[in-house]
Amino acid sequence: MKILVSGSLAYDRIMNFNGRFKDHILPDKIHILNVSFLVDTFRQSFGGTAVNIAYSLSLLGEKATVLSSYGNDFHDYGKWLRSKGINYSYCKKVSDLATASAYVITDKDDNQIAGFFPGSMKFNSLTPPPQMLGSKSIGIVSPGNSTDMKKYPELYKKTKTPYIFDPGQQIPVLSQRDLINGIQGSKALITNDYELVCILNKLRLNMRDLLGMTEMVVNTKGEKGSVIVTRDQKHIIPPAKPKNTSDPTGAGDAYRAGFIKGLIMGYPLPKIGKLAAVVSVYTVEAYGTQTHSFTWGEVQKRYYQNFKEKL
Repeated sequence: MKILVSGSLAYDRIMNFNGRFKDHILPDKIHILNVSFLVDTFRQSFGGTAVNIAYSLSLLGEKATVLSSYGNDFHDYGKWLRSKGINYSYCKKVSDLATASAYVITDKDDNQIAGFFPGSMKFNSLTPPPQMLGSKSIGIVSPGNSTDMKKYPELYKKTKTPYIFDPGQQIPVLSQRDLINGIQGSKALITNDYELVCILNKLRLNMRDLLGMTEMVVNTKGEKGSVIVTRDQKHIIPPAKPKNTSDPTGAGDAYRAGFIKGLIMGYPLPKIGKLAAVVSVYTVEAYGTQTHSFTWGEVQKRYYQNFKEKL
């Protein structure tokens, strides 16, 4: 099955501050805020929602096509994608801009100050050809270029390509009409707790209304697991247990990869949710979003350890 993943492609530039922001920010002076933090470590890694999902799919034995854009500093990232068998031939090359970048400083209390430079993400991706679309393909529309997030739901519905809508951080940017267009006719809407409330409030709907637009709503709850709700059933999915909690960044993207793999395998929804939970903990255990690794055999073993049933 062909898997199409639209969303962001970015460099993550992570810095650690060996102190606490609250000790350096004076509440009565925030109107003239001017602070600088001396960081102890700096790490550049490959990131972006679309590629994070595609990366975990590659570990699960699935070849995904990323639909995004990249800039004039893409050489190392492109080499990485080729080594993982991830197709980026329908990403747009933007020669006069750098690739999108996230700059994040984290303090000792795990508080973060972040800045995001969209760079090449200002441009939408190239459109895949008809032979990559249809009932034997599946798409996921994850947070990225807003034009892509409007375009792909329309394209997938027109070509009868099942797709997952995952608006995430772009919910504030998308209009009511854009959100309805993305959700209506989707195979699944994936959100976290906060995002689900934002969508319901923005659309002035309740869960029953929402389930009239999509086959299911998948609500991730971090360390509390997830919930998969259809029009007829509600499945409460327990979390898988990580060996450590080094870095939760990217766990949601790994969950989505596991969810897609479960759909492709034809598993029942509770098993799909549990597989997604297992895949998500691998990235929690490693710093970065594309630094974890596993084999299908290891996933099967870990699935049994967590849920006492065979995958």
